[in-house]
Amino acid sequence: MAHFSVHDYGPTVAGLLAGAAINELGPGNPESSVRTLLERVTPASVVAPREMVDRDMTLACCAAIWLRFDFLDKSHRISQSLDTPEGSFWHAVMHRREPDFTNAKYWFRRVGQHELYGPLAEEARNLVSDEIAAAGRRDLAQGKAGSMVKNGVLGKEVRFLNEQETWDPLRFVDLCELALDASPPLHTFCKRLQQLEWEMMFAYCYRAAAD
Repeated sequence: MAHFSVHDYGPTVAGLLAGAAINELGPGNPESSVRTLLERVTPASVVAPREMVDRDMTLACCAAIWLRFDFLDKSHRISQSLDTPEGSFWHAVMHRREPDFTNAKYWFRRVGQHELYGPLAEEARNLVSDEIAAAGRRDLAQGKAGSMVKNGVLGKEVRFLNEQETWDPLRFVDLCELALDASPPLHTFCKRLQQLEWEMMFAYCYRAAAD
């Protein structure tokens, strides 16, 4: 499973992300307590003390950070100014969370077949396996061995994640729409998968942004 650590980033990013809560599938609630800190973030400070080598990728990181704290409008203004696959990606995620699923799909189509989608599909498969194993352990502890997997509470809806060789963002949009008002475990699983998606794309943008 991909490992995300705030300590892999500079002090601005690490300070902001340390202890940040997992995002909701929907719009969430902007964290007003961090708005002042976010307003002080500049493209150069995102990668400091390293040197910025790709301003568009750095701005993509900024869009991601604003989105991480549920400031969808601010994230939107940044991502829609970027005519890049990564800008379209964060633009699409923002619309998915609004939720505006049709618009999200439009922008995911603009991304094209991103090179991150292969690794993301692999990590999604790992997450499915981990969740099914954990569900089995919970059921066993409750004397209901195999009930969650057998009844398809999680397995049926996410089966495509085990079958795809590359990440299909349009199908994940559909899954998020299904899970938005669903009860656990599907809703919780999709939040975890959305978090994995955020972490992997953020790491990708950051590596390209900094020297």
